Amino acid sequence: MSLPEYDRVLIDRCLAGAPQAWEDFTDRFLGLVLRVVQHAAENCRIPIDPSLRDDLAAEVFLRIVDKNFAVLRRFRRQSSLHTYIAVIARRVVIEHLRGDYRRGVVRSGEHQPLANHPSPEGSPESRLENRDEVEHLLLRLDPREARIVRMYHLEKRSYKEISSLTGMPENSIGPVLTRARLAMRQGNSTSSVDPR
Repeated sequence: MSLPEYDRVLIDRCLAGAPQAWEDFTDRFLGLVLRVVQHAAENCRIPIDPSLRDDLAAEVFLRIVDKNFAVLRRFRRQSSLHTYIAVIARRVVIEHLRGDYRRGVVRSGEHQPLANHPSPEGSPESRLENRDEVEHLLLRLDPREARIVRMYHLEKRSYKEISSLTGMPENSIGPVLTRARLAMRQGNSTSSVDPR
């Protein structure tokens, strides 16, 4: 199966750092990645809530951009890009879920965002530094996205609370958080939030 021209151009644009390329890539594959996350969790018999599902999807996209798109650079372009992304997503999700489950982080009905998992660096001083870093990174986001990230990660508000405070549908919050995390990781600003 040859790679469709649209996917070939999309990969080339991402690797070249073209404007809007990464947003186009995440828009194209977000639904696929979310389905893979849900399916992998069901196969592992590990219950996940929407916020954990969105965090795992963000981890998949972070793996794709890691080391200057190393995952995309390794793609041989001799098969479907959808299949390749699905395989990468499944590996990342299973790796995280099994590791989190062994550490007792994933429990039925309970979730800590991946970025807040207990770590050796979890001292009060490093948490303060991390909070300062998050605040600095928030300046790179669209104000609405920054507000949602701040409410979720720093104020520890639920999707329901954020929806109530912003008027944004609850099911739109996860994708906004995913895009914002990716933008913060890349150091680029994302497109503005659709407040539907």
